[in-house]
Amino acid sequence: MSLDGKTAVVTGGTKGVGQGVARELAQHGARVFVTGRSAPDHERITGLRCDHRIDAQVNAAFQRILCEAYTIDILVNNVWGGYEGMTEDGNFTWPKPFWEQPLWRWDAMFHAGVRAHYLAAQLAAPSMISQRRGLIVNISFWAAQKHIGNVAYGVSKAATDKMTADMATELKPRGVAIVSLYPGLVRTEKVMESAQWLDLSNSESPEFVGRAVAALAADPDVLRHTGKVLVVATLAKGYGFSDVDGKNPRPLTIHDV
Repeated sequence: MSLDGKTAVVTGGTKGVGQGVARELAQHGARVFVTGRSAPDHERITGLRCDHRIDAQVNAAFQRILCEAYTIDILVNNVWGGYEGMTEDGNFTWPKPFWEQPLWRWDAMFHAGVRAHYLAAQLAAPSMISQRRGLIVNISFWAAQKHIGNVAYGVSKAATDKMTADMATELKPRGVAIVSLYPGLVRTEKVMESAQWLDLSNSESPEFVGRAVAALAADPDVLRHTGKVLVVATLAKGYGFSDVDGKNPRPLTIHDV
């Protein structure tokens, strides 16, 4: 899965899934840029401070990337909004019915999530099209297909998957692939804070998601996947990679979540 000479951008790559993806892409040889409101540098990874709710900052970040690296080969849209403030006035609002949901959550999911993915893809696509190759990965989840959590979450993830499918129609003739990628239960910092209440026996590391992205990016026939929803653990079976602990998480289906 060598990515030597490739340039990757991971939005929201300073922690959680995004950080694991960035580290794994760098481990496989890519030059990686990560964006986030706090974005420190690491070995082979350049951090760019960027609030994806502010277009000027996003444009400046991508302009700098293209000035320094000249091209973008891989874009991983991981940044997302709406998870903050799950508790308001002592009430856990995340699972409440839509008529009791704070309206800001809908706006955050779409502005800092779906719209942020759309803009990043707009800025990265011309470079990929000029080379007639490239990969865009939108991190999504089963909530796009099944009620999980709340209505705003499901609708925004469904919008992400539809965006993937429609962008694929326009990008495939130009040699660029785009997919929606579904992780399983990922051992992020937030998840591990609640580890004592969770069954982590089939969980995944953030780097496991990164290995799926690396496998796709190194696949010369990645266009066969374009427009599709892909499950990380299913890709592991197909491409023959394991998690960092040597385990092989079981692929989840819509019936498992």
